[in-house]
Amino acid sequence: MSEQQDPHHEEDKLNPIQQPQRSRAVFSQEDFDLIRTAIAHYLRENGDKPESSKYSNLYHRLGRLG
Repeated sequence: MSEQQDPHHEEDKLNPIQQPQRSRAVFSQEDFDLIRTAIAHYLRENGDKPESSKYSNLYHRLGRLG
């Protein structure tokens, strides 16, 4: 079947398949450093609270990013 006979050919020209755009980072490396510093401060002040283990895990995960 030639391009002229293909009914989808003209449609492809009008609606080309678009590649997904690469998502941009929401936080910069400096942001991660600031968040990590804030979490460290929280842990020093509130280390005895039950939820502090969640903050500790987050602190370490953020460290692996940087």
